[in-house]
Amino acid sequence: MNLFYLILFLLAVIVLIFFSALCSASEAAVLAASRVRLYHLAKKGNHKASVVLDLQAHIGGFISTIILLNTWFNTLVTALAAGILTYFFGAMGALYAAVGMGALITVYGEVLPKMYVYTCPDRVAIAFAPFFKPLLTLMTPLTKAINFLAQQSLHLLGIKIKHDASEAASAEELRGAIELHAGSSGEAEYERSMLRSILDLTTVEVTEIMRHRKTMFMINIDLPNKKIVEQVLQAPYTRIPVWKENPDNIVGVLHAKDLLRAVQIHERDVEKLDIEKIASPPWFIPETTTLFSQLAAFRERREHFAVVIDEYGDLQGMVTLEDILEEIVGEIVDEHDVEIPGVRIAPDGSYVVDGTVTLRDLNRLFSWNLPDEHAATLAGLVLHETREIPEVGQSFLIHGFRMDILRQHRHQITQVRLVPPPQDKAFLNKGHAPPP
Repeated sequence: MNLFYLILFLLAVIVLIFFSALCSASEAAVLAASRVRLYHLAKKGNHKASVVLDLQAHIGGFISTIILLNTWFNTLVTALAAGILTYFFGAMGALYAAVGMGALITVYGEVLPKMYVYTCPDRVAIAFAPFFKPLLTLMTPLTKAINFLAQQSLHLLGIKIKHDASEAASAEELRGAIELHAGSSGEAEYERSMLRSILDLTTVEVTEIMRHRKTMFMINIDLPNKKIVEQVLQAPYTRIPVWKENPDNIVGVLHAKDLLRAVQIHERDVEKLDIEKIASPPWFIPETTTLFSQLAAFRERREHFAVVIDEYGDLQGMVTLEDILEEIVGEIVDEHDVEIPGVRIAPDGSYVVDGTVTLRDLNRLFSWNLPDEHAATLAGLVLHETREIPEVGQSFLIHGFRMDILRQHRHQITQVRLVPPPQDKAFLNKGHAPPP
């Protein structure tokens, strides 16, 4: 073999390994490229980003094409090297070719290109985008035939291929992306908590965040007008439900601004006020309404206040726009709010919690995982887990938490001492502040 053929052989090896590296880089780039970033680029008119998004949506055909080409290049360069080395070294040349080409393909055809691509997958995928379409068009008939043979082989083995494209799977993928959100600081954890809460809006019902009818601030519309005005001025709320005959019969929602405007019109003669006409009609919503639906309804109706009723039309509570926003961003406290924490840390490190405190608030405040599927409040969780009405002084171990019943009013649990599992106590004692 003369020098010309040897140089030609070396050039062929370099070119085939280069094409193998391009295939590996293309595969890694399309798989690793950020769909969110590509989507924004496509919305701005970037055609190459649209091509890559289309490939990600039909990834099966693309991967089959790349694997097929990569296999051909690797096989061809190994066979070429085996033929040349066998000419020089005899039968041992095949072994030398397998070892040598295996090392070259691994380093320069697989590891090196993928290592580079993972540093900038979006840029590489967009750079390669013009070559993808013609390549797929050319290779489609062959890849379809290979995919058909592969599927039939799996079918003979009793294996059925199902594509998990359900909404639940998409939601779980999004939750996983949220958990991978970079950063371990308190600010990053707060951001993760907000994003998780946004996803929960579609599954959480208003009953889990509403103010229960027993704790609602309401005014009897039959009271003297002077008394009603005094109660409105003393209340920390701007929208107050008014009832007639019995507290469950809500007949309107009185807005403080509307009331004060009417007082001004009547030159402060409150006896001339018609409270029932000043109050706006109540908006009743079913207790099964999700937070997402209610948020959209608040926006559409341009209202901030709704009364929650059950399937029988009985009053259950009330929910406001602020309540839903607090589910996303955390507690919103203004200068007129009455601070009723409901949670107090005892000197021994335990927590004294009112029975009406919601489980979602506890989980958000302390990063706990108390289940809220069957009960909305701490008292409800105790009743659900014990299947009885406990007495003061009784203690229970519920989901790893020790719960001591401290106070009870009639059959209602009003205060509980709560001792979290050891790992949660250790976490808090290290000075880690819970997310807002």
